[in-house]
Amino acid sequence: MIQNVVLIGSGNLATQLGMGLAMSGFNIRQVYSKSIKNASILADKLNAYHTDQLNEIQKKCDLYIIAVSDSALESVIADLPNLQGIVVHTSGSMASSILNRFDKFGTFYPFQTFSKDKAVDFNQIPCLIEGMDQTIEIELMTAAKKISKQVISCDSEQRKQIHLAAVFACNFSNHLYKIAFDLLESNNINPDVIKPLINETAHKIQSLSPIEAQTGPAMRKDDNIINMQKDMLNYSEELKSIYSLFTDRIYNQK
Repeated sequence: MIQNVVLIGSGNLATQLGMGLAMSGFNIRQVYSKSIKNASILADKLNAYHTDQLNEIQKKCDLYIIAVSDSALESVIADLPNLQGIVVHTSGSMASSILNRFDKFGTFYPFQTFSKDKAVDFNQIPCLIEGMDQTIEIELMTAAKKISKQVISCDSEQRKQIHLAAVFACNFSNHLYKIAFDLLESNNINPDVIKPLINETAHKIQSLSPIEAQTGPAMRKDDNIINMQKDMLNYSEELKSIYSLFTDRIYNQK
């Protein structure tokens, strides 16, 4: 049974996952970060030891969670000592087999966007689990069910598709919020005016499909408004191109 955990990483995901695990009764034994300051800050919150040296990581623990950026993942894995517990990463796009130098490995992917200073309710966050074999997967799913009501077995290829979908649904939409805020602020309009619209748009997806929830001039095929808004963006070919791309896709969707 998984009880004792080592966190390798101290960023947004590591912070929130560490807090979620601790609140669910897991014992966070140690936190590693390449920044000793960040390791110390998170370890203090979790009543754990901390280190900035990979070779100082405790070698006998139930679960090691590598929560670092995809770009750093391979080098961290290569520099880790031999570990006797289950070693998992939290990446949406990297195969679990990247951990095959360890005897027991898998993936523990909380499917949510995280910020260090914004608390989350892990009960509502899907946890996508993959184990190197059925035994390891069952152990990981059992642990995940202590913090989440939505635990899903998911192989590496499925997880890649989910992560790609997340980039469109989360990362791209958030950047569109930035564009909207910039448009308003550049015209001396408080961007708070658009927040209720953003909230309602996100809320509707709980009861309607995206195509059912779609509104706006492209959905209505209102060419007069579309052309007017394109003219309003003449100052930026980049924004005009983004507007035209989305408009054309909505206009012609089936």
